[in-house]
Amino acid sequence: MPEYTLLTVLGLVLVVLLELLVLRTGIFRSLAYWLSMAIIMGFQVLVDGWLTKLHAPIVLYEESQTLGIRFPFDIPIEDFGFGAAMVTMTMALWLKVTRPERAPRGAA
Repeated sequence: MPEYTLLTVLGLVLVVLLELLVLRTGIFRSLAYWLSMAIIMGFQVLVDGWLTKLHAPIVLYEESQTLGIRFPFDIPIEDFGFGAAMVTMTMALWLKVTRPERAPRGAA
């Protein structure tokens, strides 16, 4: 598997495991999270599409390090996984740090 693809998949898996097993913020059950991800991905398509366009790229990728699948606007599909992992990690950590811990039931 190409390196960028492998690291993207690894990043996604680690972020999901960190959320589900350690942070436990419940972010994946939140409508606000999914709406935020849709908005972020929408802007990512615009910006990343401009940065990676094949006819005049600003950011170059070593094709041997990706799957070679580019959609839409010449965006390597790995960029979406990388972006999702990065944003999810940031949001989950933010929730963990800013939410006060809930006292266990029955605690006085």
